[in-house]
Formats: sequence, C-alpha cells, structure tokens
Amino acid sequence: MIVLKFGGTSVGSAERIKKVATLICNDQPKLVVLSAMSGTTNILVDIANNLFKKENEEASKKINELRLQYYEVVSKLYSNRETRETVKELIDTHFDFLQSFTQDSFTIHEEKAVLAQGELISTSLLHYYLQERGVNSFLLPALQFMRIDKDLEPDHYYIKENLNRLLNDNSMQQIFITQGFICRNAFGEIDNLKRGGSDYSASLIGVALEAEEVQIWTDIDGMHNNDPRAVEKTQPIKKLSFDEAAELAYFGAKILHPSSILPAKQANIPVRLKSTLSPESEGTLITADLVGEGVKAIAAKDGISAIKINSGRMLLAYGFLRKVFELFELYKTPIDMITTSEVAVSVTIDDSSHLHKIQAELEKYGTVEVDIDQTIICVVGDFIKNEKGIAADILNKMRDIPIRMISYGGSNHNISFLINTTDKVNALRSLNELF
Repeated sequence: MIVLKFGGTSVGSAERIKKVATLICNDQPKLVVLSAMSGTTNILVDIANNLFKKENEEASKKINELRLQYYEVVSKLYSNRETRETVKELIDTHFDFLQSFTQDSFTIHEEKAVLAQGELISTSLLHYYLQERGVNSFLLPALQFMRIDKDLEPDHYYIKENLNRLLNDNSMQQIFITQGFICRNAFGEIDNLKRGGSDYSASLIGVALEAEEVQIWTDIDGMHNNDPRAVEKTQPIKKLSFDEAAELAYFGAKILHPSSILPAKQANIPVRLKSTLSPESEGTLITADLVGEGVKAIAAKDGISAIKINSGRMLLAYGFLRKVFELFELYKTPIDMITTSEVAVSVTIDDSSHLHKIQAELEKYGTVEVDIDQTIICVVGDFIKNEKGIAADILNKMRDIPIRMISYGGSNHNISFLINTTDKVNALRSLNELF
C-alpha cells in the first residue's frame, strides 16, 4: 500500500478535486490523506479569533460566507442532483455546528474542533465524488486512530493498532480516504498536529502501515534547487537523502513540512514529492541514500531574529550556556543557529512572540543586542566530507553580502548564513551560480 497526501491547493476547487480523483483511480491499494481546501483553515482561524473576542456577529457572518463558498463547490463538483443535495446537507451539518458556537461561550478546546471542520469537509467532498463516479472508497475518520500523548507527541502504538484494525475490518476496499492535520489528544479531545500537519499525518500513517512509499502531492513538481520566487529557471532535484531534505524543509523549502521527514527516516520509508499540475514529472525522491556530491539546493527562511549576549562573565565560565538555553526552554522558543566566542554568544529564533521577555531575562547576564528582519540562507548538499574547496566557493559567492552569522560543521549537509532580509534575493541569485 502507498500513502498519498494532497495539500490544500490540490483540493482547492471542484476542478482540482476532480483531478485528484483521476490520479488515485487505479488498481494500487492506497490511503489518501487530504488537507482542508486552500484558504479554509485561515478563515476558520479568523472565526475562532472572533469567537474568543465575543465578536459573535462577525463570526456568524464569516461562517455563512464560507458555507456559500462550499455550496458553489458542490454545484460544480457533482452532476447528480441527489448527490448534490446529500452533500449540501452534510455541509449544513458542519456549518450549523460552527454557528452553534455563536450562541454560547467559546474555549480553547472548542477552537481545535472548529479548525478540524476543513479536513472533515474536504475528505467528504472527494469521497462522494468518487461514489458518484462509481468508484468505491472508504472514508476513514482520523479521529478514530490518530492521537497525540500528554507530551503532544504522536502515540505511535495507538495509531498503528487502531489504523490497522480499521483497515482490516474493511479489507475489501482499495481506496481509503482520511483527514490530515487533525487528531485526538490524550484526553480524547479533538486536537491537531499544528500547521503543516497533513504532511506529518501522511508520514505517521506510512510508518504505521509500513507503506511502500509516502507521496506528498502539491502544485510544485518536487523540491527545487533554489527559491523559484526569487530565482529564475530553478530545477527540481531528482533525489535527496532524508538529512538533506530535512535541512531544506526546516530552512524554508515550503513544499514539505520539516516534521514529516523524521518518522519516514526512522522507518526507512521513501518519500516522493509530486505535482498535481504535472503528474508526469518525476518529482523528488527522498531516501536514506546519499546521491551525488557538492551543492544540491539552497533555501531561505525569513522572519528570523538574532540575539547576541556579550558577557565578561562568560570567559572560562562553565554553565553559562546552560543558563542561556534554559531561558529559551522556559519560553518554549526553539533556537535555529548558534555561534560562540570567548565573551559572547549569538543565537537566532523564528518565533519572536516572547522576544522581549527573553531579552529582559538575558540582560541579567550581560549586554544584549537584538536584530530583527533577518533571513537564514541554507546551502545544502554532501560537501563537507567529500569535496575540497566547496566551502570556499560558497563563501566567495557571498562576498558582496553582509553576513551576520555563519553556521558550518554542525552537519555534513548544511552551511547556513544569517543576513538582512533585504539582501536575500541578491544572496539567492549569487549562490545560484554554484549550479
């Protein structure tokens, strides 16, 4: 069995849903994981925010507007009047549920139930479209098998046992459809795997099923060797290792969520990136194998803040870095890059929600400098061990770009630079000459 995940843009319209149906209708057993239709989750987030602020009239207006958008999709997707009426009734059930929150109080636990509606609707739309075409499919509720534990980590044993039980109970089916992103928590409440969680869902499902392959379908024909928004004529990379793909995903390659790599890597299940717009394209295959040497790809991650702590007390003082890292742990703020000297340490973060509190705490240990609007440029490949002079070539390409920090040697697959975001495009275009 293979696992196929289709993102929001891949199911973003009636025509796109029809395209997905065409792609999955073959004799190979498969489990299809769907995101919400593009734009839906953002609207649901806005609705939840309105409900939190007790702006119930505004929330109700947005709910009705979204309902009408889905009515339009239904009218374009189905040719059979009876099917249209059935699906419209289903749509009404979901939106009546959302409207019920405008009549009562609203809590954080109910927010997760609101956000889950997008995936629940998109999977029903595809399922009923297949039924109308005479193609058997089974709608597999993710809330019956996908669960996170008290530490908000996937409960792998629970997922595997319950998912395989559901599949065995319906073993005559060839096509299973389920929701990405959504799950239950350790208390049985509706929860989610955070943004980008549909990729993560697909990977976790692939591991639980010991799948032949996990395919991530988007509107891009694989992971490209540079950012196509900034550089012309980029090319999809045919093969990457798990480590290389993880570096690129973490440092800005939007096609793949970083969390989705680790489960597949641990179970050694290939991940293939494909495009619904050009399904004939080979895409990118991600495996445990290292293929080729030198620079493979370049990615950029915006929204970075750099924090530098200067402290005379750091000189020869053990325990100093532990105190610094404990502060970031206290505020649940991950660190991307780190460089140190005798009297200073610099770190970068991509979550600035607690930046001012962190800065205030760090000032107890020394002088703190903060730079915002920074970008991390990540150059990925298998070059540190096997290629001489590649690092020098990369640095030479960056000679006209002011560099705030460099991270090199922590991985065999990554050289990272911190620069001003205003210099990002020039840096990407200059580094592109390495290809």
